[in-house]
Amino acid sequence: MLLQLISKHKLEVTELSLSTVTDEFLRYIREQGQTWDLEEASHFLVVAATLLDLKVVKLLPGAELEDEEDLALLEARDLLFARLMQYRAYKDVSGIFAQMMADAPTMLPRTVGLDPDLHGLLPDVVLGLGPDAFAALGALALTPKPVPEVATDHVHAPPVSVPEQKEILFERIKTTGRATFRDLIEDAENRMIVVGRFLALLELYRDGTVRFEQEKALAELTIVWEDDSDPSGD
Repeated sequence: MLLQLISKHKLEVTELSLSTVTDEFLRYIREQGQTWDLEEASHFLVVAATLLDLKVVKLLPGAELEDEEDLALLEARDLLFARLMQYRAYKDVSGIFAQMMADAPTMLPRTVGLDPDLHGLLPDVVLGLGPDAFAALGALALTPKPVPEVATDHVHAPPVSVPEQKEILFERIKTTGRATFRDLIEDAENRMIVVGRFLALLELYRDGTVRFEQEKALAELTIVWEDDSDPSGD
């Protein structure tokens, strides 16, 4: 609101008559009756106080700011000028748009063809394709596209039964007497089966059915048969 009043009188901020601007603001408040905006009025008072302080510092020789907060207000003067310029720019542009909208109903599009002189300047269209090539392009464009499929088999892998893998290893180790872990997982179809057989070996070791042999850390792990116990634990 204050920027509108300043722009209306075309005044410099440091040269404006605050009484004139204030009188117009009070007249505006009275015209609004009970519907005026308290936040807008408060903002006007803050900016007006800032302008008054700036005007005192500008006009009175030797005048000083009252406190450091007023110094920050003085530094914000350029921002106030920028806002005033933005307001004027938006107002001018809105006037241009309003005039264009008012003139639009009186304008008609050009329906005639291109002037012969200009038509002769157009380059010849060279397609470089024959009827067969165009037919192939049309067939390609009309060919139904395959529906994209998202593989989910790696997300929902079938569950692996540890007791089932335990029975398989029980029979194998019992038959051979000893086997390496590499041999026991050689026919594993996926990683889940490898994990299941490893857990099954731990259960067989816990039951005392097998023992582990390993020459050194990270060396080949060998599983040796120890007992004829039932792998089901019964």
